[in-house]
Amino acid sequence: MTVEDFIAQWLDDSDTIEVTTSGSTGTPQVMRVEKRRMMASARATCDFLGLQTGDTALLCMSVDYIAGKMMVVRALERDLRLLTVEPSSHPLSVPEISDEMGKNGLDFAAMVPMQVYSTLQVPRERELFARIRHLIIGGGPLDAALEEQLRDFEGAIWHSYGMTETLSHIALRRVSGKDASPWFTPLPGVTLTTDSDQCLVIDAPHLNPEPLVTRDIVEMEPGTQRFKVLGRRDNVINTGGIKVHIEQLEQALAPHINRPFLITKCPDDKFGEIVVMLLQGIDADVAAAQAACEHHLPKYARPKCIFLVPALPMTATGKPARARAANLAQSLL
Repeated sequence: MTVEDFIAQWLDDSDTIEVTTSGSTGTPQVMRVEKRRMMASARATCDFLGLQTGDTALLCMSVDYIAGKMMVVRALERDLRLLTVEPSSHPLSVPEISDEMGKNGLDFAAMVPMQVYSTLQVPRERELFARIRHLIIGGGPLDAALEEQLRDFEGAIWHSYGMTETLSHIALRRVSGKDASPWFTPLPGVTLTTDSDQCLVIDAPHLNPEPLVTRDIVEMEPGTQRFKVLGRRDNVINTGGIKVHIEQLEQALAPHINRPFLITKCPDDKFGEIVVMLLQGIDADVAAAQAACEHHLPKYARPKCIFLVPALPMTATGKPARARAANLAQSLL
């Protein structure tokens, strides 16, 4: 879908529009959402960030998914000047964007972690990146090493929490400057609780008529609505009666393994489930990966198997395809 296609759908007579989930935990699903609720989400973000009519925004993600769609809706709601580029790992390398930012900077952009990481590797792109006034990073967790690189930037860099069902993010946490925090703060109009499994429950009537029970296990800061994401309920491995979170293992290992990898699980007669690593590249150094696991993970959480794969299972939006990863691991066991 092009931006023009989406705008045509947005301006037609229907009160709803189709959006597609990312498919990170299963098959992507198509759902219809009310345009007025998408506009309410856009208004909340623009108000929170203080965006004004005439500010410049960059769309560098696909409008096939909610993140890209919502950038267009924010531009329409606040009458922002929207610059668009084809989605890529180096959105600031496009000459027109580079020239514009070199002259005037940029008021607002949204990227996924992979785009941020790639941009920071190129000096000129890093220089332009520093001229973004507000940047939202979404679509997945932030690697600790990447977050450390972002801490000293002068612009306001935010890590977002949300999903297709919440029409983009419902909470933000600052990762740059003196106000950097590990805690997500919900936007106005959003009330948070947890269920009996410590999964986050989102009550945001302007976005969804009913409270949404997520599968994200969280820690709530006592006495506040702020929270940390510990991992997805689907991504808990119960190995020998001890529960470990896939995302926490990946975060612990990321600075120490120089190849793309995923942690997943396989059923096991003795332990119930075992931890498994998928390591990208048929020439990858398995011994080095094993050493990293031994040094940085407790014994019970270390992968029982490490499988080399040509490519990791990923969704179209660059997230780990967890269900496919588990199926692949079982086929290799």
